[in-house]
Amino acid sequence: MEQAITSDRVSVYLDETETVVKSISRADVRSVVERLLQAWRGNRTTYIIGNGGSASTASHMMNDLNKMTTVKGAKRFRAIALTDNVPYMTAIGNDIEFAEIFSEQLRNVLMPDDVLVAISGSGNSENIIRAATFAREAGAFVIGLCGQPGSRLCECADLAVTIPSKNICQQEDAHLILNHAIALALRDRITDTL
Repeated sequence: MEQAITSDRVSVYLDETETVVKSISRADVRSVVERLLQAWRGNRTTYIIGNGGSASTASHMMNDLNKMTTVKGAKRFRAIALTDNVPYMTAIGNDIEFAEIFSEQLRNVLMPDDVLVAISGSGNSENIIRAATFAREAGAFVIGLCGQPGSRLCECADLAVTIPSKNICQQEDAHLILNHAIALALRDRITDTL
């Protein structure tokens, strides 16, 4: 009996996730690729943030934007995950407050026309919102990879891609899929410039 329940749960989850992925706006994802290509052309830096599972997606996205977009004869993409400097994040969290762990890092490095990719299922984490707000005020472009529409991040991002699911696991799955789709499409666009 346990085997049947487990198998059913697996099928239901995978089927639901397939439906969610098919419902993501391709136009919005293509707009993200175009904006990141513009940053690459302008020698700008893309910073990536997230909490929990989204923090690991931010690290993964930094890896893929830097590695998967490398094309012989073309300049390199510049991406940095602000989730990866644990000593700095904990110092900010301890000495200032956790809500400032990303915005404080951005104050040191963010330049106008840079890009901030903020990844958040809830779209309402205070540290994500403060970083997005600071980035826009500093003249950067904010891309939100969000859960369902209507979050604070969706409202404050210049461009938001939403995941039409209430299930945080499916939101995180979809964000990782988007990471790969974006990096591969960006590599194609960079290749086309040669």
